[in-house]
Amino acid sequence: MTSVSGAHFAFTDRWGGVSAAPYEQLNLGGAVGDDPDAVRTNRELAAKSLGLDPADVVWMNQVHGPDVAVVEGPWRSSDIPSVDALVTTRRGLALAVLTADCVPVLLADPVAGVVAAAHAGRPGMVAGVVPAAVRTMIELGAEPSRIVARTGPAVCGRCYEVPEAMRAEVSAVEPAAYATTSWGTPAVDVSAGVHAQLERLGVRDREQSLVCTFESSDHFSYRRDRATGRLAGYVWLD
Repeated sequence: MTSVSGAHFAFTDRWGGVSAAPYEQLNLGGAVGDDPDAVRTNRELAAKSLGLDPADVVWMNQVHGPDVAVVEGPWRSSDIPSVDALVTTRRGLALAVLTADCVPVLLADPVAGVVAAAHAGRPGMVAGVVPAAVRTMIELGAEPSRIVARTGPAVCGRCYEVPEAMRAEVSAVEPAAYATTSWGTPAVDVSAGVHAQLERLGVRDREQSLVCTFESSDHFSYRRDRATGRLAGYVWLD
């Protein structure tokens, strides 16, 4: 966990939970085939390790799109929206994003008291989910020059192999995402694309995790393992 002026950012790894293989151990995803009781326990363990009440953590049904929901309080289980970014001005409410190769994007303007969490896979990055989240923050009083951005573990451009036509399609939208694998084939670098988008929006305080989920045995990777768990990123304000 890291903190900046009362804004807190945290990313999990796969250890310290109760899930059995292939979800071992700290799987936080509820739609990957794991035992629901194990997921519930894992979410409680992760929240408490961060000093959070599990009831104050807000999740979303992620669908690889550009839509954003403004959060005023915890959802009822039947009301969880199908979106890929959450924004709130409520202090103490933690926004959570699930990933297993996609880029978890955490954003905060501590002065305005606005935070956001976004799920930026290749489709979401192309669709503009991160700019949409920033625009929603601005509508709630944030200024790009004050926004702090942290992106977590994700598959890197050296490992995210795609067909040549897909690389061309993605890089036509976001040139910074153009990449080549370490073995010389077409690739996409979603993290680079996200950071380029944030740069153009005027977000200067940015940090990118150096962890590649595909390469790290301490992290879940869908591209590597297919049947696997989900990591989480959390952002909240005191």
